[in-house]
Amino acid sequence: MRTATVTRKTKETEISITLCLDGGEFNPNIPSGFLTHMLDALAKHGGMGLTVDAKGDVHVDLHHTVEDIGIVLGKALKKALGEKKGITRYGLAKVPMDESLVEVCLDISGRPYFQIHGGDVFHGQAGDLNLELVPEFFRALAFNAGVTMHMSVFASGNGHHLAEACFKACARALKEAVAVTGVDVPSTKASL
Repeated sequence: MRTATVTRKTKETEISITLCLDGGEFNPNIPSGFLTHMLDALAKHGGMGLTVDAKGDVHVDLHHTVEDIGIVLGKALKKALGEKKGITRYGLAKVPMDESLVEVCLDISGRPYFQIHGGDVFHGQAGDLNLELVPEFFRALAFNAGVTMHMSVFASGNGHHLAEACFKACARALKEAVAVTGVDVPSTKASL
């Protein structure tokens, strides 16, 4: 089983995540109902087991907590992948949620990069989450996992649907990219 546990403690947050790339339950303890819903979708559609125990300075706002969950999840993903032998490496998924349409294309390359196309739509609230934090989460995830990720928003209207399409598209792209389909490291350099 490709599993990793990572913990991060700062003056602002204390986050512990256990990730299993080969399936399992979703066990949340997160001070945000909406982020819990999004991470549930990420785990379910990514075919991952995910336990998140998060505490943060939510009396300020959710920014530090959301960003740090992204950081820790990225580190757990990198650790769970190990040497990356046999993984597909690339993943692509396009997900509609009613009026919203989002695509995520990623490469588990060891080269961290995040670009959002059409990202000027992340305004307002969805539940208890400021939608401006959605790109922050994915940027933290990509940079700490060592993943190149392009996220494209083709259509949006409802903030809840927009965010959910982002998380589900990322989940499905990750599921494809981490799938073991060979035996070697998928790189001409023999290293990722």
